[in-house]
Amino acid sequence: MTPSARLSAAIDLLAAMEATPRRPADALANAFFRERRYIGGGDRRAISARIWRVLRHWRRLHWWIERAGGQVTPRTLVLAMMALEPDSRENPRELFTGGRYAPLGLIGHESALYDRLRGQALAHADMPRAVRLEVPDWLLPRLERTFGDGLEAELAAMEGEATLDLRVNLLRSDRAGARVALDGDGIRAEETTLSPWGLRVAGRQPVTSSTAFRNGLVEIQDEGSQLVVAAVGARPGMRVLDYCAGAAGKTLGMAMTMENRGHIVACDVSEPRLEGAVRRLRRAGVHNAERHLLVAGDRWARRRAGSFDRVLVDAPCTGTGTWRRNPDARLRLREQDLLELTAKQAEIMDRAASLVRPGGRMVYATCSVLREENGDQIAAFLARNPAFSLVTPDAVHDDLPLGLSNDGQVSLTPRQHHTDGFFAAIMQRDS
Repeated sequence: MTPSARLSAAIDLLAAMEATPRRPADALANAFFRERRYIGGGDRRAISARIWRVLRHWRRLHWWIERAGGQVTPRTLVLAMMALEPDSRENPRELFTGGRYAPLGLIGHESALYDRLRGQALAHADMPRAVRLEVPDWLLPRLERTFGDGLEAELAAMEGEATLDLRVNLLRSDRAGARVALDGDGIRAEETTLSPWGLRVAGRQPVTSSTAFRNGLVEIQDEGSQLVVAAVGARPGMRVLDYCAGAAGKTLGMAMTMENRGHIVACDVSEPRLEGAVRRLRRAGVHNAERHLLVAGDRWARRRAGSFDRVLVDAPCTGTGTWRRNPDARLRLREQDLLELTAKQAEIMDRAASLVRPGGRMVYATCSVLREENGDQIAAFLARNPAFSLVTPDAVHDDLPLGLSNDGQVSLTPRQHHTDGFFAAIMQRDS
């Protein structure tokens, strides 16, 4: 594709996102490219990179366009991005030509908007703080409560691109063997510093088409998510429950630490998500896992009360820790979403607690950085459930790096740990 054709596709994709604002951008992008098979891999990456730049700077771009008297459209968003963060190889007047596959030529007010914004800095002293930090107005006080004076540095780290992390599957290989296999496909990987099973790949590499991935030697999983698996401390012979398993990413990790011995159950309320786990479990060589669909009126949990050594509650949450990967998520998040999610999290934890055997452990985890979903949620749960308590530092399993959990709770952020934002609390039931 020509540069103009790539630009035109990016504008079309932005228009599709504008038409369905509640749908995740990555899902829309995948559908967009599936319908346009003629767009090659390199072109997809270039188009996506432009779109994600716009999404990361969404509020500031809107502010500048409106300040300059312009109308916010997919075309002006792209133009504003080109003006405020210029690429010396790009000249809008040479790209907006109206030629074959190119966007229509610039009209008067668009050209004037570009000229007004050219040379300006993306951030401006007159911007409201929430606009400058790219967060919803209602969410800013909650983030200030979480991060205090470190807020701006933390949010700046969330504007960067997410790393591409892999978890080595010890049922199939070890880190050295997986690195050799990846290198054979031209994919360079380095060991992660916190996860004992992690590898980090530079840039956007075609990992899923590699021999190492197809043979189940590695799974794509953020280092922070791997550390949640480490916090569970599942071991051979245990009975383990992944209560909100989704497509079973953490189930795979726990089956690995159990060395395929014992029994693990992956539960979820979504049948399509659980069905999506089948191929992953088979590729990883996992034999000790079963799936169970949770439905209203199900007696399954009642019959298994107090029977699991480990219960992981990877709770549905706002996903504020994943903004590096999903910058559009902050645009879709509403205050009502947070209120509904915190109520659901408390309900799920109380249900899951009944499944932990005396002396067993429950690990509550989110990919959120908000206190309302993390520390506050744990404090409220412990007040309701006096049979549970946070584990002491000496009781945390050694798969979790020393010092990462001083009070039975782990908080990870992109700035401090170079992972997605994750939280985990390790609680033990009285024996």
